[in-house]
Amino acid sequence: MSTVVRLPGAVAALVTTPDAVPAALASLGLPTPRPVLALVGGAAGMAEDVTDVLAAVLTDLVAPAIRTHRAVAVDGGTDAGVMRLLGRTRAAGPSFPLVGVAALGTVTYPGHTGANPDAAPLDRHHSHFVLAPGDTWGDEVPYLAAVVSHLAADRPSVTVLANGGDIALTDAEHSLTRGRPVLILAGTGRAADDIAHAATSPTTTRLSAIAHHPLARIVDVTNHPQLAEGLDELLSTPPP
Repeated sequence: MSTVVRLPGAVAALVTTPDAVPAALASLGLPTPRPVLALVGGAAGMAEDVTDVLAAVLTDLVAPAIRTHRAVAVDGGTDAGVMRLLGRTRAAGPSFPLVGVAALGTVTYPGHTGANPDAAPLDRHHSHFVLAPGDTWGDEVPYLAAVVSHLAADRPSVTVLANGGDIALTDAEHSLTRGRPVLILAGTGRAADDIAHAATSPTTTRLSAIAHHPLARIVDVTNHPQLAEGLDELLSTPPP
């Protein structure tokens, strides 16, 4: 079951279970199937220099790849970290569909205050939202994975991981389990750099499992030619 809510400049669907995602996306009028790029990672804790580097990558590489492949972008939807950066990139135009997926209790918007004391406002530059049950950060992870899978269907999809913490690792694991490639941006700090380190040095089983997964690809965030090539390839290649 889903309920549609009109927001300033956007529209949101409230869902109760992951099974409700297809109907919710239909109610939002999103075109399917389409290639999908999911961006996961840091909502906070990024150093200023990393923020500047990542903003340039989103503007110069990620957004053009989304537009070139007529893709839909999906992220966590709040006015923080990588999600704020992607929203601002979209607002700079040309536009593209940008779907934020968040747990209802962790966000605020006009007429709604989330139950979580650290609830964050939804980013005003997103075009659509899917709001899932839950009051804890991370409750949205299976819903984000379901949104990406349903939007893409048999079309290409990729998850880009920048910075992030434990929830970003869970996002990556959900993507890999669903057969979705994960592009890890080394040099953006925290989870992304931990995974990159695990590719060459003994570390936790969890990090190593992601780093050595055949669908994981680690690219230095400053290597723009390799990153552009990777985005184009992954958004052009349908899942096996």
